[in-house]
Amino acid sequence: MARLRDHYEKQVKSVLEKEFSYENPMMVPRLDKIVVNMGVGEAAHDRKKIEIAFNELMAITGQKPVITKAKKSIASFKLREGASVGVKVTLRKTRMYEFLDRLVNIAMPRIRDFHGVSTKSLDGHGNFAVGIKEHIIFPEIDYDKVDKIRGMDIVIVTTAKTDVEARALLKNFNIPFMN
Repeated sequence: MARLRDHYEKQVKSVLEKEFSYENPMMVPRLDKIVVNMGVGEAAHDRKKIEIAFNELMAITGQKPVITKAKKSIASFKLREGASVGVKVTLRKTRMYEFLDRLVNIAMPRIRDFHGVSTKSLDGHGNFAVGIKEHIIFPEIDYDKVDKIRGMDIVIVTTAKTDVEARALLKNFNIPFMN
């Protein structure tokens, strides 16, 4: 069992149950999935860029990503419908907890001038989105082999109904929020 999942089952669940006085243990919020997205705009002109991003995201998450395609043609961006524009991966269960553990304990401390993540990133329905400007903060990426530093979006989807519940859940997973 993943270390964070064990932490959730033994400690976080009981803390949240007491804090919000849930009547049923199934009402306690939990992590549902984590979606990691990496946009590769230059992939429309160079096919190798999407392959490089694909391999880097696979190294970071430990799961094979899906190549996303453009839904519409946009002339001003020189983009055709069906062209590859990015890669994404949806993590669940054990891989989700392992990725969150690496994100919080290894990657986030390596971000330059990091003062915590904003609470404005909560969407009102218990989901949390954070953007990372440099994918090289993950130790799985070999800095010498990187052709271009790319950003990525990470969305943590929870079963919490409100932002207060979601923030309490994520705070118990040691996600560093700004004061």
